[in-house]
Amino acid sequence: MQKKVLFVLTLAIGIAFVWSCSKSSTGSSTCEVVPPANEKAAIQAYIAEKDLEGVQFDESGLFYQISDPGIGGSPNLSSKIYIKYKGYLTDGTVFDEQTDPSQTGWVLGTLINGWKIGLPKLKKGGKMKLIVPSALGYGCRGSGATIPPNSVLVFDVELSDYE
Repeated sequence: MQKKVLFVLTLAIGIAFVWSCSKSSTGSSTCEVVPPANEKAAIQAYIAEKDLEGVQFDESGLFYQISDPGIGGSPNLSSKIYIKYKGYLTDGTVFDEQTDPSQTGWVLGTLINGWKIGLPKLKKGGKMKLIVPSALGYGCRGSGATIPPNSVLVFDVELSDYE
């Protein structure tokens, strides 16, 4: 009887070990978010390469450049925002663009963290460039086929209106 119990226990441990090894070797069970501090040098190199001036750094890790602050008040996380934007990777690959603000109207608090942090810095009519570390964007999962995991994102944004 003891030999059967020992055999079953050894078999169970072996199966668990093989299962855990195969799961980790595929990478499907792990997703490691890159801390914004780890991407800071690459973002600063991008800023230098593109000769961007007046870029500011937020303690969250977000880099932003306000070209026009706009006028009036600023949106908050519960505001519905109407924007024009273009989103692209640091290699210039455009992954999304909207030129008609009436097609937006999203609640700011439901969007990526980079937008939640950056857009309240604008007022109506304001324009900015956001350089979003992957942890404040789509992280280690990416988004669809167009945004790879751990991608730094760049957005040109105009806040047309908010309510």
